[in-house]
Amino acid sequence: MAIHVTNEIKTLKKVLLHRPGKELLNLTPNTLKELLFDDIPFLEEAQEEHDNFARVLKENGVEVVYLEDLMTQTLDQNPGLREKFLKQFITEGGIYTKKYKTALFEFLNSIKDNKELILKTMEGVNLKEIDTTEKDSLVDLVSPPSKMVLAPMPNLYFTRDPFASVGDGVVLNKMYSKTRNRETIFADYIFKYHKDYKDRVEMLYTRDAPSTIEGGDILNINETTLAIGISQRTQADAISDLAKKIFYDSNSKIRTILAFDLPESRAFMHLDTVFTQIDYDKFTIHPGILGTLRVFEITRANNEDELTIREKHDTLEHILEKYLERKVELILCGGGDEIIAAREQWNDGSNTLCISPGKIIVYSRNTVTNDILKSKGLEVLEIKGAELVRGRGGPRCMSMPLERED
Repeated sequence: MAIHVTNEIKTLKKVLLHRPGKELLNLTPNTLKELLFDDIPFLEEAQEEHDNFARVLKENGVEVVYLEDLMTQTLDQNPGLREKFLKQFITEGGIYTKKYKTALFEFLNSIKDNKELILKTMEGVNLKEIDTTEKDSLVDLVSPPSKMVLAPMPNLYFTRDPFASVGDGVVLNKMYSKTRNRETIFADYIFKYHKDYKDRVEMLYTRDAPSTIEGGDILNINETTLAIGISQRTQADAISDLAKKIFYDSNSKIRTILAFDLPESRAFMHLDTVFTQIDYDKFTIHPGILGTLRVFEITRANNEDELTIREKHDTLEHILEKYLERKVELILCGGGDEIIAAREQWNDGSNTLCISPGKIIVYSRNTVTNDILKSKGLEVLEIKGAELVRGRGGPRCMSMPLERED
C-alpha cells in the first residue's frame, strides 16, 4: 500500500518531512499574526535542528521523504502538469489582476528546474522580482518593492496538518487559515499524479470541503478507532462529514470516531498539542484540559448517511481503555504542576512522536516532562528545537507518517 497507518505507536517505517527553507526569511513582525507565527525563527539554526531530527529518524530505521522532493518528482513525471499547477497556485495565492497573474506566471515558469520552482512557490515572491516596470496602476504606485505579491508558506515544516494518513487512505484537509490552505495543493497533486501514489490512495476528505479540519487533530487509536479534536482549527461539521464518508462511502475499517471537544485556544490549537499516545498503554496529556474535556462517540446509525452520537460520561482513562482493551496511564505534562505544565506544553512538551512502542522523540528543552517520561520506562530521544518551536509545533507536528507497522 502507498499509505498504511492504523495506529500511533508501532514501528514507524516511512515519514514525510519538509526542511524549513527561505520562506522563514520572508516572515516579518508585521506579518507574524497573518502567517500564524509568534516569533521569527533563525533559519540556519532551524535547518540544523530539523536536519538532526531527520538524522535521528533515519538512525532508527525510518525512511524519510521530503514534501519538496515528492512534488518535484510529480512535475518531472508529468511535464504537462506544470502550467496547470502554476495557474492554480497563483490564483489560490490571492492574485486576481490579469497584470500580476501574467507577470507572476512568467516569472515562475522561467525557473526551469522543478525543484527550484517548488521551493520558490514555498518561499514567496516579492514585487521587485517580477517584471512590472510600467507603473500604470494605483497598486504599482503605492506598493514598495519589498511587498510580497505571493505570500510565503512558513508553516510547511509542520507536515502533520495538510493531510492525515488514516488506514490506507488520506484525509486531505480544508485548513483553518487561508494562508495554510494553499499547503494542501502539494499533497493534492502528489496523491493524484505521483506514480507511487496515483490511484493507490483513497481520499476520505477533500480540500474543497466546506468545513475545516487539520491533521494535528487526528489520531489513529487503532485499526477501527479514530480520535479527532474539535479545536480552534477543526470544526465539528468537518468531523461529521468525515464520519459519514468513512462509515458509508469508503473502504476504511474505522467503526468509531471519538470527538474530543477542546477549549478554543492558541495554546491548544490541535489535539496533539495536549494529548499523544507514546506506548501501548501510555499517553502524554496536558493537565489543563482534564477539567474541561468532553468526549463524544460517533458511530453508524441505522439509517444510511446518519450518525449516532453519544457523549461519554466517564473518565478519559476508562474511555480509552474500552477501545484499547487494556489499562492505560495518562502521564501529565510537567508532572501536573500548573506553572511547569503551562510552560512546557507551550513548548510542545505533550507533542511527542512515537517511532516504536515506548520510544519517542521529544524536544530536549522540556526537562521536567522528559524526566518523568524516562522514569516511566520510556526511551526518550531528545532533539534541540529552540528555533523550530517558535512556530508552535513539536516532533509530531513536524512529521506525517506514511507507513507504520500494524
